[in-house]
This record gives sequence, C-alpha cells and structure tokens, in this order.
Amino acid sequence: MGRKGWGGAAPTTDAEARKRIIDATLRIVDRRGAANTTVSDVAADLGITRRTVYRYFTGTEELFTAVADVALESFVARVESLTADMDVAAQLVEVVAYIVEQLPREPQLALLLANDRSHSFSRSMLAPAEIARCRAILQHTNIDWAVLGYDDRTIDELVEFLLRIIQSMVIAPPQPPRSGAELRDYLRRWVGPALR
Repeated sequence: MGRKGWGGAAPTTDAEARKRIIDATLRIVDRRGAANTTVSDVAADLGITRRTVYRYFTGTEELFTAVADVALESFVARVESLTADMDVAAQLVEVVAYIVEQLPREPQLALLLANDRSHSFSRSMLAPAEIARCRAILQHTNIDWAVLGYDDRTIDELVEFLLRIIQSMVIAPPQPPRSGAELRDYLRRWVGPALR
C-alpha cells in the first residue's frame, strides 16, 4: 500500500498502530453502527489491509472488545457524574438504571452485546478485573463504605450482584419493557434491601 497506507505515516510502535485501528473502528461504529462495521471497513479507512489489522489484533472479537473497552471508560465517567450527590441506595439504583437504559443505545458498546459476542461479554463482565474496577468506582463515591459495614470483599459481592442484574436486564430485557420510573421503582424495591 506504500504511501497511501496509514495515511502516508506508518505508526512507529505497535501501541500506536493498535490505537489508530481502535480510533478508526470507533469512528466507523459511530457512523454506521456496530452491526454494520467490519474489519474490511476499518482497514479501508486506514488504507491498510485486513491482514495488517490482524497483525495487531488476533481476531474481530479482540478488536471489537478493545474498542468497547475504550468506549466503556467514557461511559463510566458519565455514570459517576450522574450520582455524585445521592445517598448510597439512590446512587446504586440510578447507576444500574442508567446502565440498563443506555448500554444498548451506545453504538460502540453495542459491539459487546452483539449475539456472537454476548457470551464473551457475560463472562468478561464478571471477571475479577472488572469487579475490582467497579469496586474502585464505588470507593471513589462520597459513600463511607466502612460505616455501612462494607470491606473490599463485601463490596466485591455487591458489585457482582449489581453486575449480574445489569447483565440479565441488558442481554434479556423484560417484556414488555419497563419505563424509566418503573425500572427505578423495581430496583429500589430489590437493590435497596441488599444494602441493609
């Protein structure tokens, strides 16, 4: 591909190449949606071959998971800002409700929910690293977890409980769908007692 590849400026490191591939994928998913994005589209956008993409990502799943991880970081930041001044039960209800409502609408995160990746998403969502990441988020809130009787182990259990609720509601949403108010009432009724 000569000068055309990589826009005429080849990456100097593998990390830079991966980042450029991820950034291109993010742009394409924003434009076309997750279901209409292919590795061929990403390669064409960068002026490289599919083989070059696969040099940096072992497969489509690894690429799309990396893209979703980048999107997830900004999504988590939005979730954190929503709940800054709420009490613990209200925070957790709002976080779960917001994630359940918004996750399927986020084009880049929809990559995780595609039928052929939902099983992988289910497993990765409950991996120890994800639970630790969510624990860190909860520990950065204005909640005094120690006063509530929580230590790292019990916060991890709470995180697992909440992630399992989110996972089931996103992958297999209730029929008919709940309104925002109904979802929050449902979560208040069942998540609230978990905190007592």
